[in-house]
Amino acid sequence: MTARAAPPKTRDWSLRSRAVRAILYQVLALGLIALGVWFLAHNTLENMRVRGIQSGFDFLTGPAGFDIGELLIPYESVDPYWKAFLVGVLNTLRVAIVGIVLTTLLGTLIGVGRFSNNAIVRGLCYGYVELFRNVPVLLQLLVWYLVLTEMLPNPDEPMNLGGLVFLSKGGLSYPVPVWGTGQALAALGLVAGAVLSWLWARKARTLFEATGQVRPVLLPSIGLLIGGTLVGWLAGGAPMEWNLPKAGDVAVEGGSSLTPEFISVLLGLTFYTAAFVAEVVRAGIASVPRGQSEASGALGLGKGQQMRLVVLPQALRVIIPPMTNQYLNLTKNSSLAVAIGYPDVVSISNTAINQTGRAVECIALIMLVYLTTSLTTSGIMNWYNTRSAIKER
Repeated sequence: MTARAAPPKTRDWSLRSRAVRAILYQVLALGLIALGVWFLAHNTLENMRVRGIQSGFDFLTGPAGFDIGELLIPYESVDPYWKAFLVGVLNTLRVAIVGIVLTTLLGTLIGVGRFSNNAIVRGLCYGYVELFRNVPVLLQLLVWYLVLTEMLPNPDEPMNLGGLVFLSKGGLSYPVPVWGTGQALAALGLVAGAVLSWLWARKARTLFEATGQVRPVLLPSIGLLIGGTLVGWLAGGAPMEWNLPKAGDVAVEGGSSLTPEFISVLLGLTFYTAAFVAEVVRAGIASVPRGQSEASGALGLGKGQQMRLVVLPQALRVIIPPMTNQYLNLTKNSSLAVAIGYPDVVSISNTAINQTGRAVECIALIMLVYLTTSLTTSGIMNWYNTRSAIKER
């Protein structure tokens, strides 16, 4: 007697199915949210129309009519508003990206320093955390700005370091190479060196996990970065031309410079956020069982190797999620730069509102910028968190 084949399963599309009800509830929820958004937008536009207030984003194509102090791209007052907003967005990203890098380095050093065998180092790291995380970030921005604009010498009598770097109330001036083919090839060499450094570090880690053999990483990585840059520079003809700053009768001329506003925002956000990052790193390291350090020490690894090769990789699963929050906080706190006159996207939007009266549109653009940057940061960190997760065998 042959076994009868089981009848094919059919999906139950009635309301008695839990899956169908779940889909229906989600569709209804999305519909209600869309209806609420439409109602608010329609009501706002109608009230603005009744009161004779213009609306729409057509103002973005009109001339801005104002100058901007800090530029990463060419801009003039006759350019349209959308380009002024682009300048503000780039200035915001400039602070956020540089701040995230410096915050990560400083916060990690402070967090690791909390476990130092030296009592003075531990005390200094503890004092740093308690000082900077308990002072409001806006107050820190104002303090840095007052220090840079009140205590430094006037631009006509700047402090200098070897006649190459100048510091005054006008900002920090430093030499930059005159851009050409040689500099472009040197930059490509630096990128190539960074890629090779990453590959070397990955190979060294794979070898350590497989055999326990430790290979140096820091010095070879530095050598690859310098070597790649040097090869590119030589391939481009070894150019030696530099744009050097020099003290003038009124201000420092030539070279490149960082304004007091940018330096104040960068220092304030970096020192403030690094205090929280240090606590995140400390908590992550503390979550690793002490037996891991003892076992790695028994294998002959030094204190630095234990921290770099054993403890920190395991602590990353605890560190990365709250670290993402700190990156987001730093990016959003950059909006406080408007208090000291740094021309970020919020400052540009305030000027546009005063000139055009398009408050709703400008605020919507600000929200879009910060929403996009936050989601992008979260996506990158979630991807890194997935790659750094410990894989069970």
